[in-house]
Amino acid sequence: MTSDVTGLTDLLYEFGLLKRYKRTGWLVAGVRDPESVADHSFRTAVIAAVIAQLEGGDPQRAAFMALFHDSQETRVTDIPYLGKRYLKAASNEEVTADQTRDVAGPVADMVRDAVAEYEEKTSIEAVCARDADKLECLLQAVEYREQGNHNTQGWIDSSLAAITTTTGKRLAEEALSTGTLDWVVRVLNGGGAP
Repeated sequence: MTSDVTGLTDLLYEFGLLKRYKRTGWLVAGVRDPESVADHSFRTAVIAAVIAQLEGGDPQRAAFMALFHDSQETRVTDIPYLGKRYLKAASNEEVTADQTRDVAGPVADMVRDAVAEYEEKTSIEAVCARDADKLECLLQAVEYREQGNHNTQGWIDSSLAAITTTTGKRLAEEALSTGTLDWVVRVLNGGGAP
């Protein structure tokens, strides 16, 4: 039992690195203090649940996959797309298998299964989680653009092009047609339009 707990504790500390690791694409874009991988994964999980609910999938499963979709970055970091052109990284399933090698079977299986399903892209929940990843990137790019960074259009365009679900597309279109703080004005006005 001690080794099971030790391996699990090691994994929990390892996943904690995601709170410190910055998303490198935003560094390339010139964002001075970009979001962490954990920041991205949190909102991705929320978005995945929303999209799955509206697309007829299981919101809990979609959110769960989204929580683990970038967990491999503790080992391979967040390699920007430019870097991926020159590097051959192990698959996410391989990295996850290494990460969970010293973790008890049921927990290791739970994490491995979530990553495998996400990577296979065959379930509605996986499709929703992948759309959530792209929509979260789009939202973050719009937020950075409103904060004065003008190098985010490429992220907006590529994220928008990658979204496949009807709900994801509708949310992306709405996000692009509204300000990131318009919701505050609506709340302060009693829920009405700004």
